[in-house]
Amino acid sequence: MLVDSHCHLDFNDFEEDFEEILERARANGVTAMLNAGNNIGELSNQLALSEKYPFIYTAAGVHPDNAAEYENLTAEDLLAQTQHKKVVAIGECGLDYYYDNCARDIQIKVFKEHIKAAQESGLPLIIHTREAEEDTMTLLGDAYKEKPFSGEFHCFTGSQELADFGLSIGFYLSASGIITFNKSHELREVFAKLPIERILVETDSPFLAPVPKRGRRNEPSFVLHTAEKLAQIREIPLEKLAQITSDNFYRLFRKASDKGRYDYK
Repeated sequence: MLVDSHCHLDFNDFEEDFEEILERARANGVTAMLNAGNNIGELSNQLALSEKYPFIYTAAGVHPDNAAEYENLTAEDLLAQTQHKKVVAIGECGLDYYYDNCARDIQIKVFKEHIKAAQESGLPLIIHTREAEEDTMTLLGDAYKEKPFSGEFHCFTGSQELADFGLSIGFYLSASGIITFNKSHELREVFAKLPIERILVETDSPFLAPVPKRGRRNEPSFVLHTAEKLAQIREIPLEKLAQITSDNFYRLFRKASDKGRYDYK
């Protein structure tokens, strides 16, 4: 039993063989998936999948690369989307200073609205942060002091300092296929020391396929390879790692119901 806690199933990459992708996921023990938001203008496409398949959940948000299109986005805009029963989180959202596809002040402005929405809705925040640790910690830390909220760092590739900060405010950290890459020694060290009850697994598909699938289009079934590496790092059986990370998912994303996890029909 595995949960792919972050993927992008509504992307065009999956159009031609979507049903086969789901079957391969089931064959690898994947029982639920969280389809993360990238562009709130396309939320209807995400919801269509969540309404059709009980095991697919949705998060509503704007990726920092798209923040310029939503400079005037408000927390109220996001809260309106959370009324749908399958919207279980806010995001993905955050800061990306690596590509700088959007002015940093606009990224920060839009990120703050997502944080407010998480505070008001009680839904967890899904964080994307790249080359922006200091600003990410400052924004989250200041907001948390005003009104606590829950969340996760998706596809975590950050420093030990960022990991410790996340743990200090009750956040979860999600392992992607990057932990299988040969050069990810420091990242594996971080995940080796994390409290296991704060770890999730994800694909971030169609991106970042893990070894031995690296270089291919990623898909939810490949989360098995990430889980296998993580179980090796933690020195526990795969079955135990799968159970723990799945339990962690439902503890964080409380609006998600495990009743649909085995229903692939």
